[in-house]
Amino acid sequence: MLEVQLRFAHAGFNLEADFSAPTPGITALFGRSGAGKSTLIQLLAGLLTADQGTISLDGERLFDSSRGVVVPAHLRGLGCVFQDLRLFPHLSVAGNLRYGLRRAGARPVRVLMDRTLELLDLGALLERRTWQLSGGERQRVALGRALLAQPRLLLLDEPLAAIDVLKRAELLPYFERLRDELALPIVLVTHHFEDVVRLATHVVVVDAGHVLAQGNLPAVSVTPELGALLGTEGVGAVIEGRVESIDATSGLATVSAGQGRLLVPGDGLKTGVTLHLQLLARDLILATAPPVGLSVRNQLQGVITEIKAEASHNVMVSLDIGGVALLARVTAAAASELGLTVGQHLWVLIKAVSLRGHPR
Repeated sequence: MLEVQLRFAHAGFNLEADFSAPTPGITALFGRSGAGKSTLIQLLAGLLTADQGTISLDGERLFDSSRGVVVPAHLRGLGCVFQDLRLFPHLSVAGNLRYGLRRAGARPVRVLMDRTLELLDLGALLERRTWQLSGGERQRVALGRALLAQPRLLLLDEPLAAIDVLKRAELLPYFERLRDELALPIVLVTHHFEDVVRLATHVVVVDAGHVLAQGNLPAVSVTPELGALLGTEGVGAVIEGRVESIDATSGLATVSAGQGRLLVPGDGLKTGVTLHLQLLARDLILATAPPVGLSVRNQLQGVITEIKAEASHNVMVSLDIGGVALLARVTAAAASELGLTVGQHLWVLIKAVSLRGHPR
């Protein structure tokens, strides 16, 4: 468990962080630029010292202002990858990786060189200098160097910020490998919610130096604090489901979620895998009677738990589909005409093509 309770003030910026996150897994620090996420990473790494508070990792105090405990950065056993990567241009890829091994010191060996080369596809790059690499390749080398330092916890500060959309898509599977195959605790700073949906097992929402919400992704996804950061088009629920079967003819996978089942594109999925599915509020359609004669494949039954008025003559409808929370945005006029009320049972319609499942 990573437990953090910190107060830090510098140059007019005040940070107050209070959260705990399970280990292993990927904890995403999500928020806008300037929210304090990178400052928090530097405090965890020991590159900055908080004014007061505590940092504990798996029961060990790395910082405790009341007891005068300040473990130096180089003794915390943490790996860091920053936006600028900080690779050594005078060394080859192999030389940069060997530097990571030297930094490991006497720490227990968690990952070997051969395993790192395999995980990050670095074998063909070993003799190259870093200036000969693409942005995605440099990112993988930085990850490999950090891994070979045998960290207890890996801190990633916007590791994909300088990467274009195509390169991001290429790199994300490597982060999934670190999460799934190494079971290495990771704290990931990002302001891209797509990264959170795909990678995170735990989310800490940060804004203006404060933690607004925290918890597992499905729970945090429906909070108004996160919705305020995502904006109108990004609001929705992230739900957890399990792949029950995949139809080779239609290419669709059947996923159980709550008391219902959803059809989603099955490309890259396997039976038995647990998924995160993002259902945007703008994509959900509500019906008060059983729908017939529609092309929409997904029809779930649910009950209304809350109705909140929004700007622009819309309302946000919160729903429960058997222990799973969803959000649907409809116009106030539609809500009135349908007579929507809290406690009402209805049908939720979702296009299969609007869903994408991310294994977790």
